[in-house]
Amino acid sequence: MRRNWLLRCSILINVAVVLYIGSHLLIGSGNFAIGPAYIISDEEVAVPSQQQQHQFVAGGTPQQKQQEQAVPETRDVDNSNVDDSRFDVPTEKNTVRKLVGGGGDVLYQDQGQQMAAGGGGVPGAAATGVLNGSDIFSTTASMDLDAKLRSQLNCHDRDYEPYIGQRGDFWVLQNYIRAEHGDLRCYETITYTTHADYTFLDNLVPLLERWNAPVSLALHAPGTDFVPTINSIKYLRDCIPESHLVRQFVTFHIYFSSKHIPKLVPKHNQVLDTPYNCSLAIPYFNVSAAQLYKTQKKLLYPVNVGRNIARDAAMTHFLLASDIELYPNPGLVHKFLEMIARNEPVLQRKNPRVFPLPIFEVDNNSPVPRDKAELQELLRSGKAIPFHKRVCSSCHGVPKSKEWIAANETDDLGVFHIGKRIGYFVHWEPIYIGTHADPHYDERLSWEGKSDKMTQGYALCVLDYDFHILDNGFLVHKPGIKVLKKDPKRAMLAAKTNQLIKKIIYPELQVMYGTRKGCAV
Repeated sequence: MRRNWLLRCSILINVAVVLYIGSHLLIGSGNFAIGPAYIISDEEVAVPSQQQQHQFVAGGTPQQKQQEQAVPETRDVDNSNVDDSRFDVPTEKNTVRKLVGGGGDVLYQDQGQQMAAGGGGVPGAAATGVLNGSDIFSTTASMDLDAKLRSQLNCHDRDYEPYIGQRGDFWVLQNYIRAEHGDLRCYETITYTTHADYTFLDNLVPLLERWNAPVSLALHAPGTDFVPTINSIKYLRDCIPESHLVRQFVTFHIYFSSKHIPKLVPKHNQVLDTPYNCSLAIPYFNVSAAQLYKTQKKLLYPVNVGRNIARDAAMTHFLLASDIELYPNPGLVHKFLEMIARNEPVLQRKNPRVFPLPIFEVDNNSPVPRDKAELQELLRSGKAIPFHKRVCSSCHGVPKSKEWIAANETDDLGVFHIGKRIGYFVHWEPIYIGTHADPHYDERLSWEGKSDKMTQGYALCVLDYDFHILDNGFLVHKPGIKVLKKDPKRAMLAAKTNQLIKKIIYPELQVMYGTRKGCAV
């Protein structure tokens, strides 16, 4: 009898172990059903094929997926001391709780928010701290994505400390006003790096609502422009319904020429001590160019100094160096990281690469499209056009652009075509997702003199960069279609810039990077 009893117990224990292992394999095995990306080769244009959908194992409604994209992945175990909730947009109605279990941080949303998003669930589950199946699946998928990115990128984390530095003739207050997201792991998100003066800060909120990830913003604030610049930052952080987005995601850097230093520059830990009176006028609203210190002193806008400051301050491996008036389609960050994690053959080419985004303009009366289907409809109706089509079509013309526009949107992000900056596209000025390894922008060039990205484009060409054009990612300029206007003063500056490039910068680039057939500035 005793032997029979022991035998039965042994069988039951073995069955329990098998079920336990099976359940973990079910949860932990592959989080993506990978489908082929729609790619057009360099030699010929392939007929668009039906792209398989790849989803989180968690599945769920489109609203839930959008919600998951808005809340980036959890941190891995070796960084459990850092608060993972820093990417969750803090609002009174959106509470994210953190449970520590199994050696890692687990995020889940309050039940009320899940119900609002159409997620359903068991009433009272959030109150009791019970995780349902979709919570476990989404957390597992997020941790798996982190692990894949960490392994593939092999990048290094960067410091997030404020400091005062010099960059040529400019003083730089780097990380002067920091975002609340705190330290970042280099692989966990993408940073939108950009530049402006304070009169362009009306673009920040629409950008954040679509990007929903870290932004590194370098603001040019010489002389008396410094005070309204700081007031504008305070206003954005404290006085608008979207202030939580600004505080959570935006890190502000300030720079100015050594010949135009403000009278008073507060320390980084004191600059926000005095709040802005929100009942006063919006500091950046309805400000004419003539009111700027920069204009009064006839200063040129050092566009590439700002670009490089913002780029160098980014803590993530991937960054999108762009202009503040260019808004990306929502969900781009998460889909891009998923694409990188899949590591499909097209991403395994040996050439260095960047990921350009097609750019478009819409008229003043049209909303900024949120996905490719909306963009296609605006293009068909003539309410949207390719960027600068009426100003400099060759500067922003994208290889295979007609095929790109005609191709249907898919659920995933993939590489549509691999192009080069040669032939018709020899003067292409792409805006792209790249890395810190890409060449910098030449800081001798100004916005007024034009051609400010051409020299970097030449370096990319000579270094034999592949331009991996993304199929479902794009940028849209702030509404308003630009037309070519005659500006004699700017034309004169552009002529001087062309001579600077031709006689000084281009010979330097040939020495530093070499030459390659078909490449030109």
